[in-house]
Amino acid sequence: MISSRQSAILGLVALLAITPRASAQQPTPHIGYVFPAGGRQGASLEVTIGGQFLDGAAQAFVSGPGVEASVVEHVKPITPNQANKLKERLAELQKKERTAEVIKEIAEIRRKLATFVRRPPNPAIAETVTLRIQIASNAEPGQRELRLRTNGGLTNPLVFCVGQLPEVSEKAAKGLPPPGEGKGAKYRKFLPSSGPAGPVEITLPVVVNGQILPGGVDRYRFQARKGQRLVAVASARELIPYLADAVPGWFQAAMALYDAQGNELAYVDDYRFHPDPVLFCEIPEDGAYVLEIRDAIYRGREDFVYRIAVGELPFVTSVFPLGGKAGAKTTVELAGWNLPETSLVFDARARQPGIYPIAVRKEGLISNVVPFKVDALPECLEREPNSQRSEAQEVTLPVIVNGRIDAPGDWDLFRFEGRAGQEVVAEVYARRLGSPVDSLLRLTDATGKQLALNDDHEDKGTGLLTHHADSWLRAKLPAEGTYYLHLGDTQDHGGPEYAYRLRISSPRPDFELRIVPSTVNARSGATLPITVYAVRRDGFSGEIALELKDAPRGFALSGNRIPAGQDELRLTLTVPAGGLKEPLALRVEGRATIGGRAVSRTAVPADDLMQAFAYRHLVPAGDLEVLVGGRSFLKSPVPILSQTPIKIPAGGTARLRIGLPAGALDRIQIDLSDPPEGISIKDVAASFQGTEIVLQSDPAKVKPGLKGNLIVTVYAKAPAAKKKPQVNLRRAAALTTLPAVPFEVVAR
Repeated sequence: MISSRQSAILGLVALLAITPRASAQQPTPHIGYVFPAGGRQGASLEVTIGGQFLDGAAQAFVSGPGVEASVVEHVKPITPNQANKLKERLAELQKKERTAEVIKEIAEIRRKLATFVRRPPNPAIAETVTLRIQIASNAEPGQRELRLRTNGGLTNPLVFCVGQLPEVSEKAAKGLPPPGEGKGAKYRKFLPSSGPAGPVEITLPVVVNGQILPGGVDRYRFQARKGQRLVAVASARELIPYLADAVPGWFQAAMALYDAQGNELAYVDDYRFHPDPVLFCEIPEDGAYVLEIRDAIYRGREDFVYRIAVGELPFVTSVFPLGGKAGAKTTVELAGWNLPETSLVFDARARQPGIYPIAVRKEGLISNVVPFKVDALPECLEREPNSQRSEAQEVTLPVIVNGRIDAPGDWDLFRFEGRAGQEVVAEVYARRLGSPVDSLLRLTDATGKQLALNDDHEDKGTGLLTHHADSWLRAKLPAEGTYYLHLGDTQDHGGPEYAYRLRISSPRPDFELRIVPSTVNARSGATLPITVYAVRRDGFSGEIALELKDAPRGFALSGNRIPAGQDELRLTLTVPAGGLKEPLALRVEGRATIGGRAVSRTAVPADDLMQAFAYRHLVPAGDLEVLVGGRSFLKSPVPILSQTPIKIPAGGTARLRIGLPAGALDRIQIDLSDPPEGISIKDVAASFQGTEIVLQSDPAKVKPGLKGNLIVTVYAKAPAAKKKPQVNLRRAAALTTLPAVPFEVVAR
């Protein structure tokens, strides 16, 4: 019987026998836009996807039931060599008799040449894949996730919407440079027009789909009656949350409404703090109207995709309260446009604490969705007047106060009794629940002395927010007595929609988890790194143990403990050697002991996205999808022979023994993948049982107590160069990654 160590050795020998090119990991397939980004229930439609490294695109997956997708074609930008051959063939055809076949081939060559540019302006979206999508008539309306399966594995997910209204779509723009630019410019005159010169005629209600190219403005004309309460809801940033190479980091849509004489009736370029605009207008008279959309600063390209739902649509602008108590019913006030009712009852009798969606239906149409928070603590309503200390509302801790900043400049004060040494946490939930409140919290004693202050508090669990406007503060009370919490809006705004939930309690330590990326592609039997982020609440700093839940045999996590006090951990996932025919959704759970009680939380899949060249956000996804395929070289991971965690003295060295054959050292290179600053490999040498890695630490950069994982990657050494090395040589091919190795820096 072959041991796991022998299997790893034999597998590595086999891996070294093949060429580095064959063993190299293929580039990760990526999709940058879907157009149109949705369709109506019961519709069959053609969809264009722009991306990169999409060779072999053969399948498309849409989350949830009722939506089926199939691949029609994959088109890549043509190379200069291909363009030259096409020109030669075109010259030959133009000398021939113009038969139907010749005319067809000439048209096809001109179409291909029209797309030719030596260097595509946006390589990340230069390839296109066309899909045929069929939406069942009973498919649940809302957002889905769409991924492609390619030779390189699954792509990242993008939003695809299932709607209820009729839809209109302009023709997809597929990577053409601006008119007059690019080597294929002279052939572009043979292409059909990409869209109408004037406004598109539409009938309400409808969803319009489009793409904004540089300097572009799209217009839609419709008939409306006096008194109609028109709502136009744009989705742009909602479809593609962040663009890495654009400022402000997304398609910033702007909409305007004009009457038949060209008078502007309304203009919007956002909706409160949401970048996507929502336009409201009560139609002044019967007639024709034009709705216009563009980028706020006239940028554009193929991934500036939008959807606009327009008509007398139900739209909820605010709810109150923003949440309720678990185990009870809560009557919720509704405000908005074209709503069928002004209140509803949210039944939380069988619900656990969390955030749930609220929506209403009018004549079968579902409104926008707003969040509603369910908590376990006692609740009360804010009582006015309470803007002065003499009027402060008395509350007993713990409590959640549901209130409003009723008018610009309004402050709400709450009075409570505290003990010396008592720890108090005050937290606002407003912006995270869709309220425009930009809160400010102050804690004072009975004399008015300020003890704590907070304006913004970053919550990395809300990856779609760029302004973390909700406040959080924690304080230890100095003496027994009366204390005051002051809550206001930092911008001195206020009104009925400026609602909030204020929690005042002792600390309630807890955590959430985000696991990155949301799509994992692995060769059969491989081990690869993933990252888990801990979003710690109310000062929780304990260790968190991670585990796979209900995963098939062969999946395993290594280095699966987030050390106390740390917010991020790179660990490894090992996949089965047998491979999987279809993608699999994995679930990762974190466990911790908090106050003597076992607490478990499911990790939310997410993607680490860049905004505007600099900022990064953890954007949640629906599922952690894993695709395992390709030839298996290692039946089991390369074993770690040393006892873990490896103890590395600060300023000293430690030895890590692994089960790699010593005879392979002249053909491989061993590196650490993104190690903590100050930890590196000093030496690699043969040992009695395989290979020994000498690790070293820099005492100026690492201190005793540091814990985490080291991830070891084995590369094939590039052949010795016969000539002077050229610049920009491709990096040596990665052969395998070892299971994560836990470490701890200790004192010498």
